[in-house]
This record gives sequence, structure tokens and C-alpha cells, in this order.
Amino acid sequence: MLVDYKQKMIYSLLFLLNVSVALGAIDYTPLFDKWVERFNMKFENEYHRGNVFSNWVSNHVYISKMNSLNRTYTLGHNQFSGMSSEEFSAYLKYSSFGVMSSYGSPVSGRFSKERGLRGAFVNVESLPDSVDWVEKGAVTPVKDQGQCGSCWSFSTTGALEGAYAIKYGKLVSFSEQQLVDCDNLRNGGKDHGCNGGLMDNAFSWIKKNGGLCSEDEYPYVSGETKTSGECVKSCKLESCSELEGYVDVESSNEMEMMKAVSNQPVSIAIEADQKDFQLYKSGVFVGLCGTKLDHGVLLVGYGEENGLSYYKVKNSWSSSWGESGYIRLGRGSQYNNGAGQCGLLLQGSYPLVAGDCVPLLQPRW
Repeated sequence: MLVDYKQKMIYSLLFLLNVSVALGAIDYTPLFDKWVERFNMKFENEYHRGNVFSNWVSNHVYISKMNSLNRTYTLGHNQFSGMSSEEFSAYLKYSSFGVMSSYGSPVSGRFSKERGLRGAFVNVESLPDSVDWVEKGAVTPVKDQGQCGSCWSFSTTGALEGAYAIKYGKLVSFSEQQLVDCDNLRNGGKDHGCNGGLMDNAFSWIKKNGGLCSEDEYPYVSGETKTSGECVKSCKLESCSELEGYVDVESSNEMEMMKAVSNQPVSIAIEADQKDFQLYKSGVFVGLCGTKLDHGVLLVGYGEENGLSYYKVKNSWSSSWGESGYIRLGRGSQYNNGAGQCGLLLQGSYPLVAGDCVPLLQPRW
């Protein structure tokens, strides 16, 4: 039976009344209004506003309760604070891998056909105690995928940006929009624009295309339009952005992952639909997090804090989420029976920048 607008308003008001009674009639409206202003939230109607407010209050109480436990990480408000756990999970399913569901069933020991090219760059005799490609200048500022299921493209460009900077000493922001618009069946690719994709597919497309354009040449707009556009084939490919191929890191092998990221940033897939991940603010995240991979991100280093080992990961949800757009995930074999915290060891890969190009600058590494 359909519920009309007046009934929805009544249900919403009754819910908010129950919340107020349960919380001692605390008025959260001023804090909520500041959050609305900070994140420029828009509402369809008063019912929608009421629903977001009730979710926000529930999350606010949860944040306060969890932070009082003095865990290794803290929670805080961000652009997702107005979503319930169910709404966030649904949003993530739409805005990540989408129809490309093969990430849900990772295959152990999966390698690409291009793996043998140039030795895979993982022959590290002794691993450094810590690695941070952000500090070394091989990572571009945090970006925002917005209302588009394009996390796969941001993970892909991040890995290419790192490999390119390490080889040529020049940090270039590459175009996610070109991948979203052009890496599809119609243009010889395998991905699905704002409906999801896989990083390995994107690496293959870049190889076939002979490189990728820069962000300046082909700006990102799908975060606002919520859809892909027509492929612009006139943009100028960034010099020396050709790929020889890509390498898939051996699944559930932490040593191989650490070797890989000690050489360059690595594209990885994780499960990101848990409430603590949704509201993550800072610290080493060791909370509940499984292996149902639904989000593409970028592994940019590893280290240790207060005796707790971690991986440093760049997200594509803007700098307002997490540690200015980053999260530190627990590192060690104790997570998910060796699959890594949030499954980060299951599907790692990185691109091989072509070796026959004339360097633009002398490498810094």
C-alpha cells in the first residue's frame, strides 16, 4: 500500500519524537544545521530533511559512544553522516564496482598476461620499515568521485600517477573522466563508466589507447552529472604515459604486497560498507571489516604507530572524509585469515610504464 506525503510526515515526526525522548530531549538541530551548511546538503522536501536528520542524530550518538571506548581509531562526521547503514551500503554498491561483480569472488594467485614484462619490479632484497609515497611526492591531492560509480578509475589513475612520477620525476594528475567516458564496450574497453569497473580492465585500455590524457586536458565532471559522457578523442595524451601492461600482486600474500608498494603505489579493492568505515575519522582502523570487495582505492604506503602496523590508503571521497581523504588499515596476517583488513590483499595490481619513452625529467628515485 502506498503511503501518502502526510502519512510520511507523521511517521517522521513520531520517529524524531521517540529519538528525542530516548536521548533526554537533547536539541541536536544547531549541530545538524552546521553540518548541512558545511557539506551544502540539499533536501527534496521536509520529509527527506527529517529522515536525514534522524540518521544524523543516530550516527552522532554512535560516534560519541564508539569514541568513548578509546580504540585505535576515531569516528567523526563527514558527508555520509546523514545516511543509515543500509543507505550507505546501497550507495556504495551503486557508486563503486557496480555491475562488475567479479571482485566479489577473488581468485587466488590471479595474474595478468602482461605480468612477466620487465620483472614486475618486486625484487626487493630487504623491505624498508616504512613507506609513504605521499611524503615522497608521488601522489596527487585527494580527489572526489562524487555521485558516480567511478572509484575504479580513480584507483587506476592514482597508480599511473605514482608510477609516472617515480620514473620521470614529474607528478601529473591523469584523467578519470577519459576512462569513464571511453573505457567501455563501445570504445574497445570493458568497464561501465558510472556503473562500475575494474582497475585491471582500465590498465589494459590505457595500454591499448597508447596512454592517457591529463586532468587538465580532460576534466572530471561525472561527479556532478552522475553519468558518463561521449568519449572525447581529441585530447592530447600525456607524453610517456604508455603502458607495457600491469602486474597482479599474488592474492593474500602480504610480503608480495609490501614489496609491490615499496616500489610504487598499488591499486587495491576493499570492502568499505561498514558503519565504522563510513564514519572513519582518524587512527589505525582495525574494526569490523570483511572481504566482500566493493570499492577501489590506492595503497600508498605502510608503517607502524604505537606498536600497531598499518597500510596507508588513499580514497576518492574528498579530503573531508577520514585523515584528509586517507585511511590507515590494520596490517598483518590476523585480518580475515590472511586476506588483509577489509580484504586489501585480495586484488592488488599496478601498471608498468613503458620503457622505451624518452624521460621528461631525471627521476627522483
